[in-house]
Amino acid sequence: MSRFFMVRHGETEWNRIHRIQGSSDIPLNDTGRAQALKVGGVLSRHRFDLIVASPLSRAMETATIIARRLQMPMPLPLPALVERHYGEAEGATREDLDARFPGDAPVPGREEREDVQKRVTRALGDLAIRHPHADIIVVTHGGVIRSVVDYAAPGEYKEPIRNCSVHSFAHSTQGVSLIQFDDPMEVVARTLASEDFVEQNPSEARERAS
Repeated sequence: MSRFFMVRHGETEWNRIHRIQGSSDIPLNDTGRAQALKVGGVLSRHRFDLIVASPLSRAMETATIIARRLQMPMPLPLPALVERHYGEAEGATREDLDARFPGDAPVPGREEREDVQKRVTRALGDLAIRHPHADIIVVTHGGVIRSVVDYAAPGEYKEPIRNCSVHSFAHSTQGVSLIQFDDPMEVVARTLASEDFVEQNPSEARERAS
């Protein structure tokens, strides 16, 4: 059995002003770097075998800060861990979204939730095959983590996924299972000023309200 400790990246300016990021490559801000350093300290209490990350800079920088804190090799970028693509809504605020795509109007180019879930769970399965019995840090995005939570424990958790929160999963012959949402090792997410992924992303907020 392999275990995955999925960490959401630190805060960016687009997070702070509630602008949809998706696959747009937006870097961490100073708050995000401080969050990454703090969660690295929390994770340093444990031993990990590998650290992987979405190739987007906000995830890779978060993972690099954590890897340095844990004195581990630099993170391995995995394209399958990239955030959901929001198509023509990327870069939009809530007001922009309502003006351009009112009501239930479809957003051209937006990746389906089910497709995100498939690519991410497949990537975790591949990692588990290549690294059996390993404890792996996976630095990625709010939409990615939510997709795995919904796959492993459908309908059970609606709580926030905050910047630099940690959520633990196991992979066995039965597939991916949730160990703990907001793993106790990550008290950091509750002590830093950080909003939920859905609060920061008006497209997700609209979809989950419908």
